[in-house]
Amino acid sequence: MSPPNFRTLDLNLLRVFDEVMAERSLTRAARNLALTQPAVSNALRRLRETLGDELVQRSGQGMAPTPRARAIWPAVREALQQLQSSLMPNEFVPAEANTSFVLAMADATAAELIPGLTETLEKTAPRVTLRVVPLTTRDPRRLLDEESCDLAVGYFPSVLADLTARVQSGEAQPFSHMRLYDGEYVCVMRRDHPLAASPLTLDAFCAARHMLVSFSGRPYGFVDESLASLGRERLVVLTVNQFFTAGRVVANSNLLTVLPRHFVKVTGFADQLALQPLPFDVSPVHVDAVWHRRSQLRSSHVWLRSAVMDAARQCFST
Repeated sequence: MSPPNFRTLDLNLLRVFDEVMAERSLTRAARNLALTQPAVSNALRRLRETLGDELVQRSGQGMAPTPRARAIWPAVREALQQLQSSLMPNEFVPAEANTSFVLAMADATAAELIPGLTETLEKTAPRVTLRVVPLTTRDPRRLLDEESCDLAVGYFPSVLADLTARVQSGEAQPFSHMRLYDGEYVCVMRRDHPLAASPLTLDAFCAARHMLVSFSGRPYGFVDESLASLGRERLVVLTVNQFFTAGRVVANSNLLTVLPRHFVKVTGFADQLALQPLPFDVSPVHVDAVWHRRSQLRSSHVWLRSAVMDAARQCFST
C-alpha cells in the first residue's frame, strides 16, 4: 500500500480519532462530537483505509487501540489542541461574560475558597454566576462526565492514582487535574474535653466515642483504614455529611472527630475547639481540582480554573 497523502487527508477524521482514543467508546465519542455513532464508525473506516491500520478494535465493553494508534495519538492530540487554541483565542471576556459555572465541593472547601472566588467575580466578572453543589463522592468523574458540574474540588487520592496509572500505561485519560493546596487532618474536640489537656495517645483515641464526616454516609473512612493497618479500631457512634455540622457537634459534646486543620479557623467558633495531632500516621491531604478534558481549552474554563487557583493561593498565603 502506498503511503497516505496528507494533502487529501480530511482533518475531521483526526478529531474523531482523538475522541475515540480518549473515550475508548464510539458512543461517548459520538456524543462529545455531536455526531451519530454510524458517522463516527464511518470516519474511523475512512481513516483506517487512509493509514492502512485498524487503529482500534473492540475489547470487552470498550475499544482497544493498536500499537500504531498509540504511537500517533499524542502527536495528533497536541496538533488539534494547538489548532483549536490558535483559531479561538481569548474569546472569553470576564467583564462582559454571562457564563454560569457549577462547582462541586464539600462545605469545608467552599468555606475556604468561595470568599476569595466571590471577590474575584465582583471585581472582574460581575455577570458570571456560580452554583456550588455538595460533593457526595470521593470520585467525581461520573459527575464531570455527565456534565453535572464543571469543576470538582476535593481530596481524591484514588482518582489521581488511577489517572496516573492510565498515563503510565498509555491508556485514555479523559480527565485533568491540578493541585490547589496541601493540608493535614487533626483530631478535634471541645476545648474543655478531658483529652484536650495532655498529648493524645493511640489508646485514648481508640477508647473514645467518635463522629465521622462521610460524604457517602458509609461509617468507615481513611482514618479507620489507617487504624486497621495497625490492628486497631475506633467506635464511630455518629456519621454526618458536613464538616460544619461535625465542628458544631463536637463543640457541644464529648465526641471526637477528625477535620482538616485549615478548616477549623473558618468555622466561626474555633475558640470553642481544641486540636490534637493524630496519634498515628495518615496520608497528607492534597486538595485538587478535577475537570473533564473536553473543557481543557475552553477559554471560559481556563479562566475559571485560574480564578479557583488564585482563591486557593489567597486563602493559604494568610
